[in-house]
Amino acid sequence: MIVTGLRKIESWVVAVAIVANVSGALVLLALVAIMNVDVISRNLFHAPFRGVVEVVVFSLALIVFLQLPDVVRTGRLTRSDGFLGLLRSRTPRLGNALARILDGVACMFMCLIVWTVWPEFVDAFESCHFFTPPEFGIQPTGALWADFKVALARCDYFGTPGILAAPWWPVRFVIAFGCAWAAILFFFKAVLGDTQDPQHVTAQTSGDV
Repeated sequence: MIVTGLRKIESWVVAVAIVANVSGALVLLALVAIMNVDVISRNLFHAPFRGVVEVVVFSLALIVFLQLPDVVRTGRLTRSDGFLGLLRSRTPRLGNALARILDGVACMFMCLIVWTVWPEFVDAFESCHFFTPPEFGIQPTGALWADFKVALARCDYFGTPGILAAPWWPVRFVIAFGCAWAAILFFFKAVLGDTQDPQHVTAQTSGDV
């Protein structure tokens, strides 16, 4: 009964991980488009896209942590598992038990990352004062869109002023979300076992020689 319930919860967790993976792929597609625009405008019009470096750094964090849960789900997280693979082939029960222990340790490490990043997200989000009046500056007027734009300008930002600046809180939220969801998936792997065949990246599987 308990195992069946956990399997149902796991299916929902997996669905969210897949959606996050697709979202990360869309961010990657947008990043490729922006870089192509920069190359074309730089060479044809001698007018490079301002802030492309900031966009790349900002997007890479989103891509990595949006796709992290699905990487954990499919067993494609890069790691050295030669000894574990040998142990699984020789003594499957002992190898699977060790794999569950490692997944449990990975779950704890992901939880530590979330525990570290979440206060940073809260501080970055509260710096915008979306829902509370700021101590200094323009006070809310009641016009939602105007107040939202003013609040965004107050946020703790990343980038170069005058070129491109973006609030930090979305990236920190994505980092916390990606690690939290990866921790949940590691928990299910540790408790229920790994239902996916391990497919960790190697020189042979990636095509590199």
